[in-house]
Amino acid sequence: MNTSLWIVQVILGAMMILLGIMKTFLPIEKLRKFSWTTRSSKGFVRFVGISELLIGAGLILPELTGIAPILTPLAALFLCMIMVLAIADHVKYKENHEIGKNVIIIVLAAFVTVGGFALH
Repeated sequence: MNTSLWIVQVILGAMMILLGIMKTFLPIEKLRKFSWTTRSSKGFVRFVGISELLIGAGLILPELTGIAPILTPLAALFLCMIMVLAIADHVKYKENHEIGKNVIIIVLAAFVTVGGFALH
């Protein structure tokens, strides 16, 4: 199970770091492919990007370094909560085609959350 957790953690962590870098550093005009950025302030988009960077680091670094490894399942739990909020936003704006990605991320992050807490 530990290997499975690591694989999922690295995939989710890398994805969150890449998305976080995009939303933190790219010009807002280049982020219009994300539907929610068209209706959000620049500050909020940057906040989401920084949050994604922190979650991505939290999914990988604590377990990798052995420093406060309990932070890894907590980061995964926070990712689940953010995805629930993203689903609510997509439902509100009738963007049902976007929800599937959020559900997949929730399932993977829930796996890391449960598995991480079980190991600690």
